[in-house]
Amino acid sequence: MTADQLLILLAGTIMIILFSWFVSIRERRYHGIPRFFAFEGLLVLGLLNSPVWFKDPLSIPQIVSWLLFIFSIYYAFTAFRLFHRHGKPGRNFENTTRLVTTGLYHYVRHPMYGSLLFLGWGMFLKSMTWQTIVLIVIIAGALYITCKVEEKEMLKKFGDEYETYLTKTKMFIPYIY
Repeated sequence: MTADQLLILLAGTIMIILFSWFVSIRERRYHGIPRFFAFEGLLVLGLLNSPVWFKDPLSIPQIVSWLLFIFSIYYAFTAFRLFHRHGKPGRNFENTTRLVTTGLYHYVRHPMYGSLLFLGWGMFLKSMTWQTIVLIVIIAGALYITCKVEEKEMLKKFGDEYETYLTKTKMFIPYIY
């Protein structure tokens, strides 16, 4: 990594730590711990692959990468909009007061984390090396663990309503997984 990339990594890591602390961990929502590793992995993956983002733009991996970025943006935008409109979060956007099961949430339990998964795979496809393979496995694993921890938190908060929701929806991709 270059000196500039290391500086970005340091600044990004500090921001991720602060976000994880103030948004989740301080509120005793411990899904923020594995999510930290997903965010950190995405940051490192993005920095490692940044030199080749626009190299060979018409190759199949590049085209699929950009399609995954589009899915990521769609998931994130739609999820945030639905979450804020129907979830009625308090001062902390994660502390929703109502379970959201409409729109994209009708098909997918974790569209925000799905967005990060699509983003990670899109960045991975920019340059597939043994380092990026390790990073995407860490990112995918951390997001999966994040979801499982958050599901336990949601079961405590929403009880049977969330239990039913778990059985009716997929984790990341409608009708598939």
